[in-house]
Amino acid sequence: MKKRSFAFLCFYRVFAVFISFSGCAVAGYEEIENNAVLTLMTWNIHNLFDGKDDGYEYVEFQQSSGWSNEKYLGRLNTISGAIDKIDTLPDIIMLQEIESLDILDDIALSINHDYKWSHFANNQESAVGLGILSRIPLTDIKSHSITIDGDTTPRPVLETRVQTEYGDFIIFTCHWKSKIGGDNVTELTRMASVRVILRRIHELWGKEPQTGFIIAGDLNENFNEFYLQGASSMCALLPDDPYCAILADEGQKDFIVVSGNMPPEPVHFPAQTVVLFSPWVNELENGSYYYKHNWETIDHFLISCQFFDNKGWEYDNTVVVNHEPFANSGGIPVSYNQKTGNGLSDHLPLLLKLKIGNGN
Repeated sequence: MKKRSFAFLCFYRVFAVFISFSGCAVAGYEEIENNAVLTLMTWNIHNLFDGKDDGYEYVEFQQSSGWSNEKYLGRLNTISGAIDKIDTLPDIIMLQEIESLDILDDIALSINHDYKWSHFANNQESAVGLGILSRIPLTDIKSHSITIDGDTTPRPVLETRVQTEYGDFIIFTCHWKSKIGGDNVTELTRMASVRVILRRIHELWGKEPQTGFIIAGDLNENFNEFYLQGASSMCALLPDDPYCAILADEGQKDFIVVSGNMPPEPVHFPAQTVVLFSPWVNELENGSYYYKHNWETIDHFLISCQFFDNKGWEYDNTVVVNHEPFANSGGIPVSYNQKTGNGLSDHLPLLLKLKIGNGN
């Protein structure tokens, strides 16, 4: 039996409620566990719609504009075929900008490698949402959002627990608000998404401090956004430097500190600050999104300190999938062309590898 769920959000001033459905599946799980290696993938797949009109699609993906089931199936096969060609097939896949749970399941069936767990979340009447596919058990599905001064985050945060014999960990799949409308104006909404995640982190660590977590997805924010914006205002992601610590003297309410240190521990911020490891700081080059002839590092894996304690699942490495068919010979993303049916996405995927620590 395949476990699948659609999380439908009801919004409040601070929190959102969640709905989850249960089931069971075991095929492929034992094989992954025996290998003691997990590979995670996050990818903004760039507006994948099916061939049916339900009233919320972007205009270019409506039947009246020439979009069809045949075009959808063609793109579906191209996307799943590209994923299937990755040297190390991901065990868990986080996808952004997909229309529905049915599309998520279509991708799983097309890849055909025992992705038994699938979960999807979006906002009411929104065109696209986000989802997660997995070959190993996912439980405790929750979907979170927040409204600040009448502005609701455009997409929820999808929380899932990964269950393994070497210990559980939590994934927060995200697609934060874009910068359309202005960097400073939209920053407040990205910081609102952080507020939701920080609340959940403190709740989780209050009950099970040994449990690690990973924030994955398109955050629409560079790891060094603070410096790119002139080091003059707060951002959802902040570096661990003394000036930022001074700016944030009211405490960590709506920002995450990113670090290249292993383990990620606060240096200039107070000891209780949530600091996450970002592979972009020292490990990765260029970016995952190419915009106006410049690279951006807006797709992320942000990783908590528990993955660096040599117990249970440990961080190994992260890579940008910057080769064909995801990229051209120069490593630039090959965007989907609706007229020709060629290309994949304007974002490149990221792959994160976890291994079992020696102290397990």
